[in-house]
Amino acid sequence: MKKIFPVITILIFISLLGIIFFQIVWIKQALQDKAQQFENSISVVTATAAASLGEDRGNLSPFDRKNGDLLFPLNAFPSTIVHRFTREEIREKIKQAFKKSNVKDVDFEFAITNTSMIGDDLQSKRYIEAYLDTVHNLSLVSPIPNPGGGLSEGLAPQELLVVVVPHVSNIIWKQMLWMVMGAIIFTCVIFAAFFITLRALFNQKKLSEIKSDFINNMTHEFKTPLATISLAVDALKNEKVINDKTKMDYFSGIIKDENKRMNKQVETILQAALLDKQEIQLNEKPVHAHELINAAINNIKLPLAEKSGKLETCFNATNDLIMGDEVHLINIINNLLDNAIKYSKDNLIIKLSTNNINNYFRVKIEDNGIGMNKETLHRIFEKFYRAHTGNIHNVKGFGLGLSYVKSIVDAHHGKIKVESTLTKGSCFTLDFSTLENKLA
Repeated sequence: MKKIFPVITILIFISLLGIIFFQIVWIKQALQDKAQQFENSISVVTATAAASLGEDRGNLSPFDRKNGDLLFPLNAFPSTIVHRFTREEIREKIKQAFKKSNVKDVDFEFAITNTSMIGDDLQSKRYIEAYLDTVHNLSLVSPIPNPGGGLSEGLAPQELLVVVVPHVSNIIWKQMLWMVMGAIIFTCVIFAAFFITLRALFNQKKLSEIKSDFINNMTHEFKTPLATISLAVDALKNEKVINDKTKMDYFSGIIKDENKRMNKQVETILQAALLDKQEIQLNEKPVHAHELINAAINNIKLPLAEKSGKLETCFNATNDLIMGDEVHLINIINNLLDNAIKYSKDNLIIKLSTNNINNYFRVKIEDNGIGMNKETLHRIFEKFYRAHTGNIHNVKGFGLGLSYVKSIVDAHHGKIKVESTLTKGSCFTLDFSTLENKLA
């Protein structure tokens, strides 16, 4: 299983790179084809407009030439397109050619030029600027046909129609936009699917590891009390024990204690399941937090004594009245103290203090234990998570304690903060709103 995940990841990643590469190649080729197609269309438009100008004689008399407010006879200047058409009429001819070629929404500049020294040039207002920009603009030239075949009809020699389309690349991209955007969107969808798939695979792997750890931990947690109960039952069958009431009571007490221990473990798992489904019901009422903390301290006196540890308390809070479920609040303080003992070193010292901070009741539990690294610190509230450094993994449990603590604190609308340094210890800070603050 460990080898499959890297192989799947590499194969999918290579496939994505291949898809992206061919998408880029396809888009570049499509843009080139579109640019060539557009250039051909403009060439047709230019030729069509030139033919239309050559066939139509325009609105001006072939015997007159308008120059400002003066009229000159044709025998002085041969008749040309410049003389027969106004700038607006030529623009309209070109527009009609664009329409016939089904080329829409394209701006253009134009000019009528003459290959001989006879005649004048006619240009649109921004023609020179557009014509000189050969990088961004497309210029096409088409000769205007002479129906008369020469000067006998009074027409000038070969005239040229120049059509310039500004910002051709923008026009091409605009026409290709939906295809390019579609390719980008679907590539992003494939990327998203890839990462979601990888995330799901790693989550499944993580859940599988958690499941295996949980089963192993549960097996060890139940194996010891079951073995103890089995030995106690066998002892109760012994005739010497049967006839000795003191021994009978002793072994019966062992069975009862181990049964309580297993029930506690089962209850922990059931509580975790209820918290996960958000079905746990809190029996909230006004309680004095100091009394609950003292109750939790009484529960850990024996394991603290076995570790030869020391507990220092400092109740500085003047207002300890909060709204909460006393059973669950005692449990979370007990869990935090129990963890401080379990994950301790020699010369264990636990400091428990309370304070009032901005209408909140604060509990702080500090220890000088083995501490946690950054990775563990970010994951300690995950269900079933247990650290794997040092001798931590040898500590019994399901990895549900801190997950339970976080859930109960959140259910009371409180806050929990953890600070820890590896080999130096940890500090848990819990804040609960005081009763006055809740009622305000």
